Amino acid sequence: MRTPLSYLAERLTPTARVVRAACLSALVMSVVIVVTGAAVRLTSSGLGCPTWPRCTAETLAPTQAMGVHGVIEFANRLLTYVLCAAVGAAIVAARCAKPWRRRLTRLGWAQFGIVLSNAVIGGVTVLTGLNPYSVAVHLVASMALIWVALLMWERSREGDGEPEPAVSRPLVQLSYVLVAATTCLVLAGTVVTGAGKHSGDSSDVPRIPLDYDRVTQFHADFAFVTMGLSLAMLFALRAVKAPAPARARARDLLVVLLAQGAVGFVQFFTGSPEVLVGAHLLGSTLVWIAALRIPLALRVRPELPADGGRPGGATPAVRGGGADDSSGLVAAG
Repeated sequence: MRTPLSYLAERLTPTARVVRAACLSALVMSVVIVVTGAAVRLTSSGLGCPTWPRCTAETLAPTQAMGVHGVIEFANRLLTYVLCAAVGAAIVAARCAKPWRRRLTRLGWAQFGIVLSNAVIGGVTVLTGLNPYSVAVHLVASMALIWVALLMWERSREGDGEPEPAVSRPLVQLSYVLVAATTCLVLAGTVVTGAGKHSGDSSDVPRIPLDYDRVTQFHADFAFVTMGLSLAMLFALRAVKAPAPARARARDLLVVLLAQGAVGFVQFFTGSPEVLVGAHLLGSTLVWIAALRIPLALRVRPELPADGGRPGGATPAVRGGGADDSSGLVAAG
């Protein structure tokens, strides 16, 4: 069946560099949308547009009477279209590349599905008056988008052969534990956000009924655990003389964690000023990315032979990506 994408694939052949750049742009935009969403909350513009999908019951865009809060909230909604364009470009680039890597394209479509579902979650958040639980789900879905976008970018830089471990199995398992701890760290951060004072609107928005100091300490405990695992990962990789990219990624995670911890420490003892909260949220996306990249550096995917390794030169279905890659960060190799 001919589709618009197959029609384009007959006429366009992007280079590998173009495909990688398109995948990277989708990843960058997935981080940008998290940061701009934080800006909406920190400027108390979460209900700048009081309804969804329109800005008001009568208009699509904010009116002059709605002031700067309406502009900020509506601008963030418009950025969703920019994100969709970046994801669409990655899908088109992956589809038109030769040879066509089907599962790489599917990772692009998975991103598109998450973007649409998260837009609906954002709409529910507005319609429920910035319910803190829906705000938390909104952020978790954004982190899932970053995960899939990172997978697509990493896979665009690899071959399509079977993944081969570059280190021993215990180190691979340690990387899974590190990712699990980082996941708990991020989830605990959403609870801190829901219990904190930056509700997203100047009105009386309900907060998660937990003691803020206690949940912050709980979040800090996961930060210490994650940092300890990061140090263990770095020393272990150095001890076994693991490939340089793997050691570099472990070092990057440790640096980002230290910077993030410093920001969080100052943030807590200065009353959570908006600028530091925004910087902390940006740091959380960088910590998430840095942790997810470590398991991906502990295996290699060689290029398939020109004939696919099969008698008669038959080309097999592309391996990797899709479900195989989704397990690659928690069951890589």
